[in-house]
Amino acid sequence: MTLPVPAVVSGAVHQHPYPLMFATVSGAHLYGFASPDSDWDLRGVHVLPADEVLGLFDAKETVQQEITEDGIELDLVTHDARKFFGLLLKRNGYVLEQLYSPLILHTSPEHEELKRIAQGCITRHHSHHYLGFASTQWELFQKEQPQRIKPLLYTYRVLLTGIHLMRTGEIEANLLRLNEEFRVPEIAELIRRKSSGTEQATISDADLDTHRREYERLRMELESASERSHLPDETNARAALSDLLIRLRQSTYDKEMARHPL
Repeated sequence: MTLPVPAVVSGAVHQHPYPLMFATVSGAHLYGFASPDSDWDLRGVHVLPADEVLGLFDAKETVQQEITEDGIELDLVTHDARKFFGLLLKRNGYVLEQLYSPLILHTSPEHEELKRIAQGCITRHHSHHYLGFASTQWELFQKEQPQRIKPLLYTYRVLLTGIHLMRTGEIEANLLRLNEEFRVPEIAELIRRKSSGTEQATISDADLDTHRREYERLRMELESASERSHLPDETNARAALSDLLIRLRQSTYDKEMARHPL
């Protein structure tokens, strides 16, 4: 982690109600175009204790905390390991980006093991995730008046992440690094304006046709990259994920039994 992290951000992770497998930074800080007023998006995996998993009460599969302190807004969302593993098996690119984020606030040996296992979750069909996400962001961008830079940058980011994934099998979510490979001329100026401005920074109408052409070109490139990709069609990590989950559950059970023997 080379990003300066405010105390409220690290404090939210340390005060999480459940043991964490990992917690990472997502959102604009990960993507490389945070504005001075950007909030902090934190994502991760927690491990529910055995009594909450085995008992009759509803388990907290997802924990979300929204905190505003000292002018800083943060959104911390974690999933229990079982739910997160299920999302990995559903070809969800978003959870892959959380797992492989280099901006790590908390880690563990199980986090490293999960990263190795999740390589077997990556398929060429992840392109559908990125095509769908790009379409959503492009529609949002078009509907807004005035039109903001933020959804436009998100559109570029997901398209380039998807193409890179199809070509290499690697997750790269930082738009600055991606554009070193793709060299889309408009991106550098958009990032400069967004990073030095606010979340509400806008573009001029004169630039719309240029961005529309780039959007259509990159969509076609992602579709083509998916067709040519050497990534597998199916995941092969279900058994390994199941084994890891069983060991995580057994570990929490053993710790509870040590504290409260029968």
